[in-house]
This record gives sequence, C-alpha cells and structure tokens, in this order.
Amino acid sequence: MLAALLEQNADAKRALRAPGRRLMSALTVAEANRAIVRARSMGRITSAQERAVARALRRFVARCDLVAITDDVLLRAGRPFPVEPIRTLDAIHLATAEALGEQPSLVAILTLDVRVRTNATAMGYQTT
Repeated sequence: MLAALLEQNADAKRALRAPGRRLMSALTVAEANRAIVRARSMGRITSAQERAVARALRRFVARCDLVAITDDVLLRAGRPFPVEPIRTLDAIHLATAEALGEQPSLVAILTLDVRVRTNATAMGYQTT
C-alpha cells in the first residue's frame, strides 16, 4: 500500500485496485502512518504531500475490513514460520492472515517484502 501511495509503484497500485474483498491488519494502519511521518521528517515528502498521502490512506482504510491483533494472533506470531528468520511485525501480519480461517489458496497477500512473500507462498497463500 505504501509503495502505491509514497512511491507511486504502478504494480502496487494495480494490485490495490484488483477486484475482491480487502482485509487489513490494524498493524498495517499503524505502520503506514509511521511511514508517512518518517517520510516527512526525513524530507522525502513535503507537508502538502504528507497531507495528501494521509488522506489517501484514510480513504483506502475506509474501504477495508480491519482485522484486530488478538492474543491468538500474537501467540501464533511467536511460533516458527516455514522460512526463518522473519521479523516480529511480519510474523504478526502472517499470523493475522492465518487467523482469518480462510483457505490459503483463496487469499492473496499483497507485499513487497521478500520474507513475507516467501513465507506466505510456503503457507499456501497467493502473493501479489
């Protein structure tokens, strides 16, 4: 999502516009907002761009179903994944996908992170 908003990544934009239901971990919202703040504080974007990206993020989040980070998600995140090592926040994202209880082949995970993509694929999820 941030690749589409901050970096204008065409593949990410296309994936975000694809048909289907959108679910997002509450963690993603926090990470996205932090990335916007970091980009502004590091001079990568202007204050006007910061406001525009924040608005676009709010619009996108409003179109998504947010998934809470539950105790079960945190417990699962603490156990091994198919391809280690994986960072804690990435483990929380993958554990959130598992907590949905959907058949992995019916779920596509949008990520640019190689570790998340590798694990998601190993777990049977589609990745874009």
